[in-house]
Amino acid sequence: MRILARIERILLEQRGHLFPWTPVFMAVGIGGFFLLKTEPEWPVYLGICAVAVLCAGLALRWPGGWSAVFWALALVALGFTLAGGRAHRMTAPVLDWRYYGPIEGRIVGMDRSASDAVRLTLDRVVLKDVSPARRPARVRISLHGLRSFLTVAPGQRVMTTGHLSPPQGPVEPGGFDFRRHAWFQGLGAVGYTRNPVLLAAPARDGQAGLAVFGMRMTASARVQAVLQGDVGGFAAAVTTGDRSGVSQDALGALRASNLAHLLAISGLHMGLLAAFVFGALRIGLALIPPLVLRIPAKKIAAVGALAAAAAYLALSGGNVATERAFVMVAVALCALLVDRRALSLRAVAMAALIVLALRPEALMGPGFQMSFAATTALVAVFGWMRDGQISFGPNWLKPVLGVVISSAVAGAATAPVGAAHFNTLAHYGLFANLASVPLMGVLVIPAAVVAACLAPLGLEFIGLWVMGLGLQWILGVAHFAADMDGAQGHIVGPGPAVLPILALGFLWLMLWQGRARLIGLAPVVVALLLWAQTERPVVLIADSGGLVGVMTNQGRALSKPRGAGFVAGNWLENDGDGVTQDRAAQRWPGAEGRLRHVAMDGIDVVHVIGKRAAAAFDTCTAGQIVISSVPMVLTGPCDHYDPKRLRKTGSLAVSQGKIITARDASGTRLWNSPPRRSARRFAFRDP
Repeated sequence: MRILARIERILLEQRGHLFPWTPVFMAVGIGGFFLLKTEPEWPVYLGICAVAVLCAGLALRWPGGWSAVFWALALVALGFTLAGGRAHRMTAPVLDWRYYGPIEGRIVGMDRSASDAVRLTLDRVVLKDVSPARRPARVRISLHGLRSFLTVAPGQRVMTTGHLSPPQGPVEPGGFDFRRHAWFQGLGAVGYTRNPVLLAAPARDGQAGLAVFGMRMTASARVQAVLQGDVGGFAAAVTTGDRSGVSQDALGALRASNLAHLLAISGLHMGLLAAFVFGALRIGLALIPPLVLRIPAKKIAAVGALAAAAAYLALSGGNVATERAFVMVAVALCALLVDRRALSLRAVAMAALIVLALRPEALMGPGFQMSFAATTALVAVFGWMRDGQISFGPNWLKPVLGVVISSAVAGAATAPVGAAHFNTLAHYGLFANLASVPLMGVLVIPAAVVAACLAPLGLEFIGLWVMGLGLQWILGVAHFAADMDGAQGHIVGPGPAVLPILALGFLWLMLWQGRARLIGLAPVVVALLLWAQTERPVVLIADSGGLVGVMTNQGRALSKPRGAGFVAGNWLENDGDGVTQDRAAQRWPGAEGRLRHVAMDGIDVVHVIGKRAAAAFDTCTAGQIVISSVPMVLTGPCDHYDPKRLRKTGSLAVSQGKIITARDASGTRLWNSPPRRSARRFAFRDP
């Protein structure tokens, strides 16, 4: 009983500081839903809802220290239920075979792929000989071999002939699951075409969502007409969210210098925009003394900044990252309207709650994790400095130190998350951000606002020219930092438990009050030790059977120098290996043409590539693992995986003599075994 009383007293001491924990416990429930190997049945949801109601009732009936525990359990149950409801609400047909033939649909999205090809997202899809009940709600096709895409526009109904296939599963067991990502985006198939895209019907008026999309693309084209090359593409990305004008060279430099976050319309851009509009309105009202003495100037400025942020959200396309940024800014501005502190851990928690309630799947993505890691760390650190009355020195030095501390804190908070998801570390990222981020606030974003204000007069080129000067500097810094020796380091991907444990430790350090917050250092140390001891699979096998990778003393050796480049790149990145696919292929022991064989650590792997090699290899022995890129029949007691079998198992990993399949690692969930008939399309009603 003394222990229970002690726990209750500790919880009572934390009263007033527990609200920031609410999104944490909701995230635990959401994470638990995505960790399941089987899809919960409806009785499970009913039981969890009952637990949530019971815990909330107990918390209200017996307020006190233990009520916090009941609220925590209720939030966990709520997060689980929200994630399950969202997953079921996104149910729509998914293509479960490879399709080649006519494709017709309405353009609702345009962007570029990693290979720099233009991509179109289509809805109202029509496929030859495919019934409406089996047609995907949306498909995304890459346009290869086409020099211009200026003939296509939002809202047009287009047709072409191309290839479609189901969204790909993890490139290795436990890896990033694109099928889950596509499920929540509503993509039922992805593919490409090398044929012309023809106009089936022009865009119709009166479609609000597509009208905004059309405005975005028109604005992007105007920006790129005034500013040429990568500067214009960068400006279009910052103002409209259209990143199709940024070259792969510029994108690579921005990533290597840790400046790629400036491309995405995120919390930085939204915050700078709102701050500039808020400050400009307050100064403008202050210049009219008779007026400013009679009206709440600060609240009017907050409303104006909120309206500007909402317009920016609409113009930028309203993607997940921008929605998240808008929610955070809106919470801060609404706090000003009710005379509360705009930047506090409670405000950050409220923003996180709203985002998780609307899009629970965002928790699993690097965007949510990095943005809230940076924001929480910044608010916590500056809060500690404020409470500790730590001085920044003379007034002229405060802005400089503020930028340095902000960049250092945000970089430290996001570095583990970025390294875990992208397996890279930008060694000169702090320098690049210090030289670039201030310019975004004092020149680029204000110039963009000026350009938007002058656009109705046809004078937007004035603001865009000033904006281009700042973006030229940022691109120059990116290329300079990226070209420095050792600019980018590579790190092995962590196990699935590392990031949650690391997050728990840092959250405890930032949210718990008192000396006991130092307990959070223990999970951080444990997570880093687990990360340092990460062991990669000895053998990796692509789900198509077209690529095999084995771990050698020099690093992972690949069975082919070309082909399956996306899979090869992901394997090498997760290994923390920065070499190219052709270099990794040179590590393969021996040269045996299209019959690739390797024996190591008691594992005998044979990769049969193509029909000729399959015809020449028809007998195998016990203990062999044979992977073929084409269907084939083998005699012998080996373990054989051909494309047909791999379609059922997904990618494979061999570690410590055990074969692990992607299906075993992912389980049987909605997104990897979706219903094929009478699928409901709640999320894709016509605008």
